[in-house]
Amino acid sequence: MDVKTILQYVLALFMVVAGVNHFLKPRMYMRIMPPSLPRPRELVLVSGVAEVLLGIFLLVPATTRLAAWGLVALFVAVFPANLYMAQHPEHFRKIPRALLWLRLPLQAVLILWALWYT
Repeated sequence: MDVKTILQYVLALFMVVAGVNHFLKPRMYMRIMPPSLPRPRELVLVSGVAEVLLGIFLLVPATTRLAAWGLVALFVAVFPANLYMAQHPEHFRKIPRALLWLRLPLQAVLILWALWYT
């Protein structure tokens, strides 16, 4: 198995675990959502479903490309939450400020990672 395929499985597993976590700890995800977004609980649950499905579909050859594009869209869609966290560190005192800012370029890494499978 080559490195690209191994990393595809890693990304898929990461997404499925993260998606399931939306259902196990929805309040944690609701806290990071900008207050301007409506229906935070519903958005958390929908994004959790999307993460699980896209992670699974990333491993299905017939749906890999579509899932990868879906992940790109998802990573772009959650960027405002990461930006909100960085701009409002007082709401996230348990997380070091530097980590809040490092989440922003991490989104670019995740987007590039997903683009590898398009």
